[in-house]
Amino acid sequence: MRDTPPIFQLLERLQGDRPWGSMLDAGTGARSARWMAGLPTTRWTAVSADPAMLAETRAALGPLRAADRLLAGNWSDAAFLAGERHDTVLAEYLLGAVQPYAPGLQPRLFARLRPLVGQRLYVIGLDPYAGGQGGSADDRLLRAIGRFRDGCLRRAGLVPYREYPAEWVLARLGEAGMAVRFARRFPNLYDARWVGMQLSSAAEALQGRAPACVVARMAAEAETLRARAAAHGVLRSGADYVIMAEPA
Repeated sequence: MRDTPPIFQLLERLQGDRPWGSMLDAGTGARSARWMAGLPTTRWTAVSADPAMLAETRAALGPLRAADRLLAGNWSDAAFLAGERHDTVLAEYLLGAVQPYAPGLQPRLFARLRPLVGQRLYVIGLDPYAGGQGGSADDRLLRAIGRFRDGCLRRAGLVPYREYPAEWVLARLGEAGMAVRFARRFPNLYDARWVGMQLSSAAEALQGRAPACVVARMAAEAETLRARAAAHGVLRSGADYVIMAEPA
């Protein structure tokens, strides 16, 4: 039996009896590629702008069919996959992830993907949480963790992901000539494991990229946030969203 993450189970329910056909994972990773490779597609293509992510994804997969492809590519390149069309296109957290590789592309991303969509586009995204003010105690603590993470990445000379809310995505899909058939938010729960991963990866990004005094100061701040989160328990804040759209 396949161990399918809940968000992909939803996509399978939305797809119903419609054939997956030729499928494109427009921003792949090991999780989405494993799921896609287990679907009854005629062929699939998985794309990433990150060579390390592509290698990790390939290592997570078994033997590929002759027609299946893992490709390195950047959606800012107009020639990349030009002229192709895929029955089903998946954009799982792609909107935020393109920022380090194609800054400023997000407003045009869905227009860029539109010619590739033969029948259906699935968008999975995350409402941004590092900005803004106010909200519940959970909101404020999650925002502090997000700002710490992004601050560490910027100090290290790296580019943080940039997420956009579901309403922004709906508007861009309409502008790109896509008709939205389904859209729903799913409230998020962030446990101690997630908090620890965020804080550890952020602090580690500074190693070798910032003065020792900065590394030490940020490590101390990470421990303070970790302790606050441990005392607080599971954080209930923000939401992921799933949007299904078809060519209008």
